[in-house]
Amino acid sequence: MANTLPFSRAAIIGTGLIGGSFALALRKHFPAISIVGFDRPEALHKALARGAIQESANDIAGALRGADLVYVALPIGATIDALPAIAAHAGASAFVTDAGSTKTVICRVAKEHFQNGTRFLGGHPMAGREHSGVEYADADLFRGASYALIGNGDDPDARVKAFESVVRAIGARSEWVDAETHDWAVGIVSHLPQLLAIALARTVQDETDETGLPLSLAGPGLQDVLRLAGSPYGMWRDIVHTNTENISRALDRLGQAVEHLRTRLTNKDLESEFAAANEIYKTLHKPR
Repeated sequence: MANTLPFSRAAIIGTGLIGGSFALALRKHFPAISIVGFDRPEALHKALARGAIQESANDIAGALRGADLVYVALPIGATIDALPAIAAHAGASAFVTDAGSTKTVICRVAKEHFQNGTRFLGGHPMAGREHSGVEYADADLFRGASYALIGNGDDPDARVKAFESVVRAIGARSEWVDAETHDWAVGIVSHLPQLLAIALARTVQDETDETGLPLSLAGPGLQDVLRLAGSPYGMWRDIVHTNTENISRALDRLGQAVEHLRTRLTNKDLESEFAAANEIYKTLHKPR
């Protein structure tokens, strides 16, 4: 059963994994909405073939014409570069949001440019995969995921309320937070795990000798832990560059935790560390 339609035309700026998945989710839950995409020609061709978008545009101005919902799902640097043009061409009644993994810089730039009535709201769906591209897009990618919205949650703007209803309709949980707190939090729960996977993969690679050991003895446990090691650098470059301080602090905290474990390898206090980790595991696996 289709949901009430809060927007009539969506422009997806960046039709990769996240933009493509959001477009597919819109089409699934709001089938009456029209969707246009803007991206590189080859990406648009794939998005059209997947059925994520119904039309393609040659430039941002064309994509934004008549759109009351603008969803920016470009890499962070490209998002920052595109915001002035989006602000210039979006309609005064339009709602613009992004899906960038860091928020402080994006929201600061947006505040400088969105001053003509167009409403910008920073956002970050805590969903994804280790592979990029619309070929991996999924209408249910956001189901059960947290979706960070940058603000205090009591914004009276009807467009904000309408978008929050879209977030819930596609199965995500809206979480209101300010930009700086968001970047600190994701530095710990998202960016640190990625770099931990990279560091662990480097350690395994450096320790593997000409016989293939120890890598040849690896089982599913290592595969599970190293899933994020399949993420390409291009997906993470801008994230690291725009959240360096928080990520550096998180790496310091991890180093302290590792050293703490090292001093307890033959001490029964190690059991309490396992117990604490077990509790975090259980919390993450509780239904939300």
